Amino acid sequence: MTLPETEPRTVSIGTPDAGDVSAPARRRRLPQAWLSPLLTVPAAALITVFFAIPIVKVVVLSFTDPQAGLDNYEWLFTTPLIGQAAANTLGISLSVTVVCLLMAYPYACLMTIVSDRTRSVLTMLIMVPMWSSILVRTLAWVVLLQDSGPINAVLTDIGLGPVQLIRTPLGVAIGMSQVLLPFMVMPLYSALSRIDRRLITAAKSLGASSAQAFFKVYLPLSRPGIFSGCLTVFILALGFYIIPSLLGSPQDTMISAMIQLQVSGFLQWGRGSALGVVLLVATLVALVLVSRLGKTKRTSSKGGRR
Repeated sequence: MTLPETEPRTVSIGTPDAGDVSAPARRRRLPQAWLSPLLTVPAAALITVFFAIPIVKVVVLSFTDPQAGLDNYEWLFTTPLIGQAAANTLGISLSVTVVCLLMAYPYACLMTIVSDRTRSVLTMLIMVPMWSSILVRTLAWVVLLQDSGPINAVLTDIGLGPVQLIRTPLGVAIGMSQVLLPFMVMPLYSALSRIDRRLITAAKSLGASSAQAFFKVYLPLSRPGIFSGCLTVFILALGFYIIPSLLGSPQDTMISAMIQLQVSGFLQWGRGSALGVVLLVATLVALVLVSRLGKTKRTSSKGGRR
């Protein structure tokens, strides 16, 4: 008995029928494809409502209030008082950035070499002041820096005083440095904690002194933290208002105080908006310069390693 011949069947392994899989796969991929854009909607709406729209309104006001044109910017660039306020803002912001860097760098280095418990204590010491009101801290500095305050009393006892601290750029820089110091310490610690300290040991074993190992190995590796901390402190310092108002003098007026004076004092919304736009442009310029400087440093370091 012979079996009837049948057509040979070709069985393919690992290649399922497209008609059976494509529809469920599309149903599975469709939510994933839409998930990422949907997750960004709340953040985009928040940025649009509370950041983009106010900035656009400020820019429009700077060109249209009280009348359309460039009158506000002409006033801004032809008023000597505005130039002095801009110079004060830039000078104080740069000095505060340098002071914070010089104070924060050894502090961040210490945080990388101590035990975990000591590191927690150091972190608390630098973070706890941020939890108190900036107005309360500024008023405390008013008490400490005044002519008959504790600091001047100590300076007088050791023969160095009295010194004019309050109502001076020095007093403003002291108060702002205390407030902005955490914003320098944390980026520096983040960068320094990733540096392998065995590189310092290797440099010393190859004949480098401690200073050479620091300046040629450790310091270049910490540049990302330096750039990040300096940029953060400088940008925040540009917009400070409370501390310069309480610790400074009318001769030390900063751009933020000029904005408040024009808007609240003289009801000149256009001029105040123009000052705000200039301050925003200065911030963006600082961002671009620091980012380009960081890219140049990274490119040169890569070229040197080759």
